[in-house]
Amino acid sequence: MVDMLDRPDQPLVLLVDDMPENLTLMSELLADSYRVKVANHGAKALRIAAGDPAPDLILLDIMMPEMDGYEVCRRLKADPATAEIPVIFLTAKTEQADEQQGFDLGAVDYITKPISPPIVLARVRAQLQLKASADFLRDKSEYLEWEVRRRTRDIQRLQEVTIEAMASLAAMRDNPCGKHLARIERYMVELTATLARQQPLLTAELDQARATQLGKSALLHGIGKLVLPDRILLSPVPLQGDDLKLLHGHTTAGRDALMAAEAKLGSVPDFLRDARDIVYSQHEQWDGGGYPQGLRGEQIPLAARLMAVVGTYEELTSRHTYRQSVEHADAVAQISAASGTRFDPSAVLAFIEAADRFAVIAREHADDAAAIHYELQRLEESLGESIELTLPPS
Repeated sequence: MVDMLDRPDQPLVLLVDDMPENLTLMSELLADSYRVKVANHGAKALRIAAGDPAPDLILLDIMMPEMDGYEVCRRLKADPATAEIPVIFLTAKTEQADEQQGFDLGAVDYITKPISPPIVLARVRAQLQLKASADFLRDKSEYLEWEVRRRTRDIQRLQEVTIEAMASLAAMRDNPCGKHLARIERYMVELTATLARQQPLLTAELDQARATQLGKSALLHGIGKLVLPDRILLSPVPLQGDDLKLLHGHTTAGRDALMAAEAKLGSVPDFLRDARDIVYSQHEQWDGGGYPQGLRGEQIPLAARLMAVVGTYEELTSRHTYRQSVEHADAVAQISAASGTRFDPSAVLAFIEAADRFAVIAREHADDAAAIHYELQRLEESLGESIELTLPPS
């Protein structure tokens, strides 16, 4: 888009006539107020009109050899690059039918010869003023559209940075040396896109932008674990009693943290709504046997149902110091077997189709020896942890 401040002060008028004396007469008439270009045949006029800078107005004769003015006007209006240039026919053809044809082709005015210089100047000035107003409105509209796109892009980037910062903080309680978050994001995007392909009724809801958003929101799935001590996070044995309650409490803690962020914003952006659903409901089960609410079926938010599959695959296949990971095929078998009980059957069908791509993601973003060593150190330290955390009163 050309900035209006960069445009020359004088409008550019293109004169098109096959008679040299007519071009000279009109050039002299217009030269004091406008920049002028001339063309002595239709083909040259079309080249100039499509060039840079484009004319602000075209004064066009009708009776010319090879290509008459009507045809020139027709081609100008058919080309999006020149269609907005106003055309005034300047001609010796005085019949009403000729004038009507000119207007039908898109001309803005029709002046017959011999001309009256003051009338020509007045009508040229009027059309240029109309064009300047139209250009201003079009430029303003384009600027506003560009500004909306820029601000939307900035907001999206701010959301991504916010999510990544919060997720990185949560990762400090998990394993900052690992690639857990990279895997989770890619799994979620892949599962969402596959589900959208399989379920036509969800195609519009789960478009590419939403899949990307869910991948980002899934990064926050573990934010509630910030309240948990290492002896809970890294326990090599099943938790019981108060420790189990403490573990289950991380879903509420994560939800409350995100709700506090929403309250400060005064609104609920989609990415925070999805993140809250994931954090709070990812451990719900299709048959109602999960926590913290015991939701069942489609009572469970879709984002959480997808995260349940993604989180389980990640838990089964990623390397841990306190237990052996399972092979990809075993993980697929376990998740498939839990369709309709632990997991949404539709999410499982999508997972089965996407399973090979999950395996590729797992290989490409596998944790290295440094990540395993870091987790081993934390496990050793957690065994001596003496700090006791209790749940707040309900």
